[in-house]
Amino acid sequence: MALDYRKCAQEIADNIGGGSNVASAAHCATRLRLVISDNSKVNKEALENIDGVKGMFESNGQLQLIIGTGTVNKVYDEFLDITGVAAASKEEAKAAAAAKQPWYIRLLKPIGDVFVPILPAIVASGLMMGLVEALAKIPGLGFGDSDWFAFLDMVANTAFAYLPVIVAISAARVFGGNIFLGAVIGLLMIHSALTNGWNAANGYDVWYLFGHIKITESYTLGQINQLGYQGHVIPVMLAVLFMSKLEGWLHKHVPEMLDLFITPLTTVLVTGLVTFTIIGPIFSTLETLVLAGAEKLVANPIGSCIMGAIYPATVVMGLHHMYNVIEAGMLASKGINTWMPIASAANFAQFGACLAVGLRSKNNKTKAVAIPSSMSAALGITEPAIFGVNMRFMKPFVAGMIGGAAGALVAAFMGIGASAYGVTGIPGYLTINNALLYTIVLAISGGLAFFITTVIFREDEPKKKEAAPAKPAIDAASQPVVIEVGNDKIIAPSKGLLVSQEEIPDATFASGVLGAGLGIKPEIGVVIAPCDGTISTVAESKHAIGISTESGLELLIHVGVDTVKMNGDGFTPAVAEGDVVKKGDLLLNFDIDKIRKAGYPDTVVFLLTNSDDFNDVKVNA
Repeated sequence: MALDYRKCAQEIADNIGGGSNVASAAHCATRLRLVISDNSKVNKEALENIDGVKGMFESNGQLQLIIGTGTVNKVYDEFLDITGVAAASKEEAKAAAAAKQPWYIRLLKPIGDVFVPILPAIVASGLMMGLVEALAKIPGLGFGDSDWFAFLDMVANTAFAYLPVIVAISAARVFGGNIFLGAVIGLLMIHSALTNGWNAANGYDVWYLFGHIKITESYTLGQINQLGYQGHVIPVMLAVLFMSKLEGWLHKHVPEMLDLFITPLTTVLVTGLVTFTIIGPIFSTLETLVLAGAEKLVANPIGSCIMGAIYPATVVMGLHHMYNVIEAGMLASKGINTWMPIASAANFAQFGACLAVGLRSKNNKTKAVAIPSSMSAALGITEPAIFGVNMRFMKPFVAGMIGGAAGALVAAFMGIGASAYGVTGIPGYLTINNALLYTIVLAISGGLAFFITTVIFREDEPKKKEAAPAKPAIDAASQPVVIEVGNDKIIAPSKGLLVSQEEIPDATFASGVLGAGLGIKPEIGVVIAPCDGTISTVAESKHAIGISTESGLELLIHVGVDTVKMNGDGFTPAVAEGDVVKKGDLLLNFDIDKIRKAGYPDTVVFLLTNSDDFNDVKVNA
């Protein structure tokens, strides 16, 4: 049966606290992305059970509802119509979400923003390096001495050899600078006139651009090392950040007729000087210290075990992209990435836990989400498994952390590593230096998480919060017929005490000038369709709905008297103009208490507005 987009959107709105609780709304190809003002108003359990919602998770300050390709845009349109929220782009939604995040996440977020776009290049190069090296090791093939090996090795190494340039271009896009000026800064930092950073131990020349004042035996004031920054990432990012800010300032202050010449020239020259005198020397040293600490941490089995456990938590916080810096540094300094097996153990453990949920669950919706998500996690993409399944039930997430810790511990004892980064899980076989030991690590991490989850997972998890009592539905069959016109029998649209038209507390309605009808003193804040028909009008203030029937009847349901002054507060329509409805369908929810507190009569006015066109109108009140 086709999804009722309007109903799906209405239920989403009802369970997030309404449109007033939405700071921003956007959608991508598969997900509705909402930035929520007050998370305490969100009923997550109810959201997960809405027909049409295939999964839910929170990431980077956004509440993301998985709805599906070709469907999410239709639900999104209905959501905007129901809530009155203005449409936002994905970037605007991300910006709104980022503003709500903790300071430390906002501080580290640019690292992820810089690295995510360049990962395809890094992954492609890493996979090719793994394949080329594997072929070169095959005995008797002679591939390692061939021209093909030399050519493919060059192609595979390019992204890593010129990584500062790629990082600089991506950083310029993130920081709002000119990407070509960013490329110049990246190239400047690995210029062929400089000593290659990997050969620094063999000595290098220096410049004395600002004098020659000796401070210590090893340092002279004004000394600039003619040393490249191959393998470094943080100095490149900071240099481009400085460049982007300087360029932006110059664009604002340099006269327009001179901007084209002065701004690029000044930007490159000043950035180059600041980079080689301050940013490069200071932050390359700090980066080297951080790298040395990370290498010692993962070389220590206890440290490796801890990182294997907490790695998924850093994914949840959006901090995992910072590891790319560490991995790039490891490859530059040692030629081997010992962080990758830890990440693989953690990711494969989440795969095992998610797969166990999918196999044990009797809920078809849970299975439909868990099994494909587990396959994604096996390939190194863990977000669907973590957010859509494991964290939802929590115990599988913890089981995955335990499995990841165990696998990482074993990996540290084995001392295995990879020749690239950006690849984990099954694709990691193409870059790992020992496939057999890597298999053992994956088997331990994934198998242990699968076993623990199988033992502790129960179908009734997570524990449901007690649902708030639902508004009583109106059974159309129990509603009295209140208007009869020929063969048309129109039932009361609301449940309550019927009053004659003359008793309606409004002179215009009571006089019949707007048509024959009656009033209803409502018992519950629900309006249903009194007959089959088409919605002809929904008032902007949401308090009144018009219905047209095939036989020509024009009906008006007006909730309360003078309630137009409430500007829609307390009224939630479930239909829109043009909708076709059946007798008994929900048309509107309204808050009786709000109407009364606002000082307005809550009488539901029900009129046949074109009653003068018929001779046999009968009103039963």
